Amino acid sequence: MKHSNIAIFIPHVGCPHTCSFCNQKTISGTGSSPTCIEIEEICQTALRQVSNPEDTEIAFFGGSFTAIERSEMIVFLEAASKFVGKGLFAGIRVSTRPDAIDDGILEILKSYGVTSIELGVQSLDNEVLKKNNRGHTSEQVYTAACLIREYGFSLGLQMMVGLFGDSKESVYLTAQEFLALKPDTVRIYPVVVLKGTKLEQLFKSGEYVPFSFEKAVDICSELLYLFYENGINVIRMGLHASENVEDQMVAGIYHPAFREICENKIYYNQLCKQLINKPKGRYEVVVHPKCLSKAIGQKRKNSSDFVKLGYHIIFKPQKDVAQYEVKVLKEV
Repeated sequence: MKHSNIAIFIPHVGCPHTCSFCNQKTISGTGSSPTCIEIEEICQTALRQVSNPEDTEIAFFGGSFTAIERSEMIVFLEAASKFVGKGLFAGIRVSTRPDAIDDGILEILKSYGVTSIELGVQSLDNEVLKKNNRGHTSEQVYTAACLIREYGFSLGLQMMVGLFGDSKESVYLTAQEFLALKPDTVRIYPVVVLKGTKLEQLFKSGEYVPFSFEKAVDICSELLYLFYENGINVIRMGLHASENVEDQMVAGIYHPAFREICENKIYYNQLCKQLINKPKGRYEVVVHPKCLSKAIGQKRKNSSDFVKLGYHIIFKPQKDVAQYEVKVLKEV
């Protein structure tokens, strides 16, 4: 069964810094935290609508959950924990900062049924973290991740691609360090420049130049495949489709089907590796049935691009082929 979350947004609550890219009101579509009654109503409604509650977590996103004033954090947890266990939801997922994790906090989270903790890491290059006003270091990420593991929580890590001061090399450094930390899940967010942020000012002054869309797709498709090869589940790529984001976006990388575009690129790269030493002609290629459209590409882009190179590909489904795998069977 596919894992799902019941998202409850708490924008900027508890966050001690304003990062260069951050405008949580735009991202979440709300500027205030929910009340306990609203949390309970959200959970009650979800219980009636979700088909697999035993594989669904109540998820507090948007702010730095464990940096909230302690009594307020406990109130939120009490409201959500009523819906955990006994055939209800599987647990509670929280999103927070690496410098807002310690033994005391983890003891509290454990006692209220929290099962997963996601750290907003964004980068493991200390210079990039400093330039983007993150307020924490890479060393604090390693400490927090190890503590979370020690307490038995599922670990999620979030990274951004194309921050102020970022390079392809610094992005790959972060990804490689993620592999060493062995998270259960990863989220990859190409940078979107939003109105009202420091990044907007830097962009308008010319100090910050975002990655091009093509560069972001090249990098993110490689990251997606890297995590896939290492058994790490990438549960999100790019911001959720939102009129709010589209209205407030100044520059950067945003597309409602960003993940699919990256997956198209993975298949293109895999096909290139297998066809590059073969003579031009017509080839039969098999992929997993669920991945057929991804291999062909949006608007048949992969197929048409290979036609331009002299390769006419006939895609066929085959169940025993793994995700992102392609098999060139024969020339036809």
